[in-house]
Amino acid sequence: MSIFKPFRFISKPEIEAKATEILVLMEETPNYVPKLPLDASRVAEFLGLDVVWDSIPADEEGAIAARILPLERLIEINENIPQLQGGFGESTIAHEIGHWVLHIDKNAIKRFLRLEKKGVKIKVDPLLCRSAENLAGIEWQAQYFASCLLMPQYQLTELKKGCDLTQWRDLYAMAEELGVTISNLIHRLKDLGWIYLSEGSKNLELGEAISREKNQVLVS
Repeated sequence: MSIFKPFRFISKPEIEAKATEILVLMEETPNYVPKLPLDASRVAEFLGLDVVWDSIPADEEGAIAARILPLERLIEINENIPQLQGGFGESTIAHEIGHWVLHIDKNAIKRFLRLEKKGVKIKVDPLLCRSAENLAGIEWQAQYFASCLLMPQYQLTELKKGCDLTQWRDLYAMAEELGVTISNLIHRLKDLGWIYLSEGSKNLELGEAISREKNQVLVS
């Protein structure tokens, strides 16, 4: 028996819907109403997960940024990697939450725990995450989930009011309010089609989605 779901393609809209649904449920729950910048650890707690910063030893494949212990409902973040502090740390926690939501079979966890109570011990390997550069397959899905969780489209829509998306100072202010890195914000806005930034350039341009939005306002 596997505790992980078989790999399948998950579309961006489906991933964004799952992340947004969690935020909506939190808004309806006293003491869990999400605030900016989003505390990813609170999201984990809302889902019944614990988050700890601990020393995670490297294995034969190299450094491990984070891991999930499914039966313990525990997310471990490697405190020995300085780059995981600040916005990267929140993104890493949100990334692990993405794995929990998208890739771990909760019914399998219940079956394994029932067997443990009967004295049948089954070894369950943790889910390991190594680096943000490895964005193939489930890693890409988890990272996109993290982006949608920390920068939900409905909040970005509010933040961009009175904001010039072609000005770096406005984007830095938006990134600070969201508690994310500027690179993550730029990637998210580009993915939404709100801005365009050619590789190697510093000149921000409005994307097709915002241009269409402005044209619709002028027409109406």
